[in-house]
Amino acid sequence: MSVSRRGVVKGGAAGALSIALAGSLDTIFQTSAGAEVGEAFGYGPLVPDPKGVLDLPKGFSYKALSAEGDTIGAGVLVPGRHDGMATFDGSRRDTLRLVRNHEQTAGGVKPVAPAHLVYDPAAYGGTTTLEVDRDGDLVRQEISLAGTSTNCAGGRTPWGTWLTCEETEGFTGQTKSHGWVFEVDPTGRRTRPEPITGMGRFAHEAVAVDPHTHVAYLTEDAGKPFGLFYRFTPRSHRGEYHAYMAGGRLDAMYVPDLPDLSVVQEPGATFRVRWVKVPDPSAAATSTRKQFDRITRSQKLEGAWWGHGKAYFVASYSEQAAGAAADHAGQVWKYDPRKETIELELVFKPGGRFDGPDNITVSPYGGGVILAEDGDGEQYLVGTTRKGKPFAFARNAFNDSEMCGVTFSPDGRTLFASRQSPGVTFAITGPWHRVRA
Repeated sequence: MSVSRRGVVKGGAAGALSIALAGSLDTIFQTSAGAEVGEAFGYGPLVPDPKGVLDLPKGFSYKALSAEGDTIGAGVLVPGRHDGMATFDGSRRDTLRLVRNHEQTAGGVKPVAPAHLVYDPAAYGGTTTLEVDRDGDLVRQEISLAGTSTNCAGGRTPWGTWLTCEETEGFTGQTKSHGWVFEVDPTGRRTRPEPITGMGRFAHEAVAVDPHTHVAYLTEDAGKPFGLFYRFTPRSHRGEYHAYMAGGRLDAMYVPDLPDLSVVQEPGATFRVRWVKVPDPSAAATSTRKQFDRITRSQKLEGAWWGHGKAYFVASYSEQAAGAAADHAGQVWKYDPRKETIELELVFKPGGRFDGPDNITVSPYGGGVILAEDGDGEQYLVGTTRKGKPFAFARNAFNDSEMCGVTFSPDGRTLFASRQSPGVTFAITGPWHRVRA
């Protein structure tokens, strides 16, 4: 799919988007011969996996670890529907920890954990924590949170914990309310199965945290009506585990005269933002997104991350047939808290090889990125070169399930990613430095 280039961003190139400290997305979905017929850049064309699991470029290999149904301990199995994931320091200098979501709702392999880690015994979601050595081999794993529901994405905090988000507003048969954010300590010592109620109860997707103010920005993937973009300003700014439990204020983004973000099709378009207090963040009687007469909405709000002093957030697609004001195959926006403005960085047009931008991580090699695709048909990990050329880095050769949870190890030697169903996590290694522009 091609990227609209008609808009001009003041002070820079049209559509340029920097993520974290490096990388550019301005052409990640640009149609090119390389992206269509076999890459002559990046790491070269994909080599079919003789096992039919994961196609990678020449020189790269993967290890499959922590698959759905694997035995963790007596009566404890790895849950399914792997999703969002992040890396943290391990118990030794030569290990790291992965905290991984499981987007299960009311079925699948139920997480089994000690009672002090279970929120709702009737729910099937949660997180697992994996300890992995520098070679990508699994050292140990455990259920690190259980009894939550539909744990989709989340976000890493500046103080080294994982915020896991429930993408639901609750389901019949469960014994407690759902649609919350929970905090997971990768060491396992301080995790409490208590919702961060101040961050609201809604169909959460992802969280991006400002490392200076600790203000959090949250996306909502919901319909009838579409979801909102939120801001949580914590009462405590100490920046430590459980700090958000002290509460705070939840606001929703409102752009006057812009009820639906999908109508904006020109990169560089900038709008001043107002923040409107959510009357009842707990949604005791009415969903948070339904508590407003005038507000700004978007279909399929998904990923969110922090970089260059701004919060970036993604709308994976928009369809008029589903009630949206306009069609697109993905938007990337950025919110500038200093100027209190949002700016459209990218708009993806339907009809290309790749679709459905979702999870993303910055590559330490060549200033590019790796993006996990959640679209129609074949599912890829899509990379970009230092010159912004897109290429297929990996293909799910097993089925059409989405790829998710992309994250590099701290030393950059290993890329971790998962196939959602049947769930399995991959540790991918290879000649990362050989990326070709």
